[in-house]
Amino acid sequence: MAVFVIWESRFTEEGAAAGAEMTRRIWSDMRDFEGYLGHQIIQDLDDPGHLLIVSRWLRREVADAARDRYAAHENARRAMSLAREPRRRFVGKPLPTTGPERSQP
Repeated sequence: MAVFVIWESRFTEEGAAAGAEMTRRIWSDMRDFEGYLGHQIIQDLDDPGHLLIVSRWLRREVADAARDRYAAHENARRAMSLAREPRRRFVGKPLPTTGPERSQP
């Protein structure tokens, strides 16, 4: 089952541009990993140092393997050095957009 992996990064005001560039480099590299399906980088309009990355992977196991293999990469280390707090990550699945029928009162 394909999964979404969402990363959240927060960079200082001074490091926002460099953090965004490192994030773009990291995700450009992800294209080379098995099971990678795509991603979108989203920047907070009110806080340019706040980024969300929504990525899709074939399976959780390949996403976890890519994370583990890339952790020591220079781009990952540089992004962590620019971050004002540790990056957050969660793995999820999409929920149906419609729920069960609601009964009428």
